[in-house]
Amino acid sequence: MLIRTFELSRVDGRRFVKATERWVNLRIDHNSTVTLISELGDRQASVDFRFTANYHASEAVVGLIQIEGNILWEGDAKALVKGWSSGGQMPPDVAQEIHTVIMTNCIPEAVLLARELRLPPPIPIPQVKARERSLPRDRLIFGIRPWLQGTVDSCPTPLHEVAPNPH
Repeated sequence: MLIRTFELSRVDGRRFVKATERWVNLRIDHNSTVTLISELGDRQASVDFRFTANYHASEAVVGLIQIEGNILWEGDAKALVKGWSSGGQMPPDVAQEIHTVIMTNCIPEAVLLARELRLPPPIPIPQVKARERSLPRDRLIFGIRPWLQGTVDSCPTPLHEVAPNPH
């Protein structure tokens, strides 16, 4: 099984509220859907897909990003098309491969489109937490994740130039 080509055919994004409005309980749902699988030969199948990112707040629909495209998949095309035609199902390993390719290619596109629409990116943003340790006050430690830490010395701009210490 192999993905030969990946191409986008349609990119659409909409913001339904003003960019200056604040949203309460914003939820971003994204999914990928295979819309059609057709056989191109014994070993190749064309897989049409749609990626969607929905932006919902507690009081309104905030935005929508849709990306459609096509994947050229190589493998046992006859079995894939037969399974898809009979019940809309794919073997789990093929489904995982196809949906992984869709997500890894469409999420970066959706991030760029969300920036243009002034919507939050459809991925979680890491939270930066500053805390002091038993180091001199000018060596504040910042942590992004427990497995990714650094000190002010590793930052290209000294921290006191960015945010002066109030003490």
